[in-house]
Amino acid sequence: MSAPVSSLIQRSAPHVHALFRIVVGLLFACHGASSLFGVLGGAMGQGGTIPTGAWPGWYAAVIQLAGGILVMLGLGTRPAAFISSGSMAYAYFSMHQGSALWPIQNGGEAAAMFCWAFLLIFFSGPGTWALDRVFFGEGRQDQPSTARQEPSAA
Repeated sequence: MSAPVSSLIQRSAPHVHALFRIVVGLLFACHGASSLFGVLGGAMGQGGTIPTGAWPGWYAAVIQLAGGILVMLGLGTRPAAFISSGSMAYAYFSMHQGSALWPIQNGGEAAAMFCWAFLLIFFSGPGTWALDRVFFGEGRQDQPSTARQEPSAA
């Protein structure tokens, strides 16, 4: 790979990581809003909502909405991503896996993709453009000091 391309990739990586986190969080929040409020097509694309307190759908929708918003904003990113990933793993194995082996056969592609995307976000952190960086300093790259330290006089 040429040096200019490699340099461009290196400079762009933090911003692409942030965009990935934002888009994944937004899409996840849209699922929750759809199920809870009947917007964007509603629950199961029918324009309806999931009854309050219905297990597990209503609780999953709350996790989707809250987790998606938190991940999108980069606020409490790691805990929100971990819980969101776990909820999608639960959804995949409890709702989809029983009907067929492969996600393409059992309709679990979204659950599998969200599960792995949130697991990646959990391990990689919030990255740049995150409120976690503003409030907690999380996601900042530790830059080695280039200043030469003078020996102290004893």
